[in-house]
Amino acid sequence: MKPSRRAFLAGGSAAALLGLHPKFAHAELTLGDIRLDVVSDGSLTLPGGFIFDPMPKDKLAPILEKFSLSSDVLEPPCNVTLMRHGDRTVLFDVGSGPDFAPNSGILLESLDALGVAPEDVTDVVFTHAHPDHLWGLLDDFDDPLFTEATYQIGKAEWDYWMDPNTVDSIGDARASFAVGAKRRLEMIEDNITFFKDGEEIMPGVAARATFGHTPGHMAIEVRNGTEAVMILGDCIGNHHVAFEKPEWNSGSDQDQEMAAQTRLRLMDQLAAEKTRIIGYHLPGNGTGYVDKAASGYVFVPEDT
Repeated sequence: MKPSRRAFLAGGSAAALLGLHPKFAHAELTLGDIRLDVVSDGSLTLPGGFIFDPMPKDKLAPILEKFSLSSDVLEPPCNVTLMRHGDRTVLFDVGSGPDFAPNSGILLESLDALGVAPEDVTDVVFTHAHPDHLWGLLDDFDDPLFTEATYQIGKAEWDYWMDPNTVDSIGDARASFAVGAKRRLEMIEDNITFFKDGEEIMPGVAARATFGHTPGHMAIEVRNGTEAVMILGDCIGNHHVAFEKPEWNSGSDQDQEMAAQTRLRLMDQLAAEKTRIIGYHLPGNGTGYVDKAASGYVFVPEDT
């Protein structure tokens, strides 16, 4: 029997073995009897051009200065949402796992700090199937991590990544995304169901179409009475240009024009309704609000 990452973690010395920092970003939100915890999967290190290349450089420069950003390298956090409601323990996305980026893949340690083991997870809901949201499905040894969970994903997203032609049409820079997504999704093919825009995934949880970042990207609305939180995934992918200039095309989006239209529509809605948000790559613990500004919008972090 080959060893598993779960066995290492159960030994209690995982942090020392893996060289991990003992503190992980965490926020807790409650909506009545629904508890949401936002936990860290670490961070990414991205070339600035991955986002900035399509943007007008002369207008971008003052935004970079305002937010003290480098045009060369970005290090966005990765914030995973855990929901506990009744007998359900639900993960919205599963992080990047051990193989994608050197400073990410710490979701299991973050969950362990909350007393949550992989086998405690009853449901996994994917916003989309990019590596930093999906590849944590497997551990270092290619064992499925969440052995007791059922899985859900948007039907359009599933169809796109399972299409054998995607690896050729997506472009060289993202071809590995397609290969990795298809391999992982195939491993849960017998234990996954699909949803469409507006459908209730489970009590209090509904899918909201936010296409563009990927062809079938979904935000997830968690609601209890008049209280709501929108789990954004990557439809609003940062706290700087996405808010200042949501209409600009971003290199991180697969359909850049559609993604910009989605951002504009969603920003307007979130600001008007003052809905709390959880952003996968927003700073701190990723929680806050969208406010309308004189030009564009602003991310207002929430104290939790």
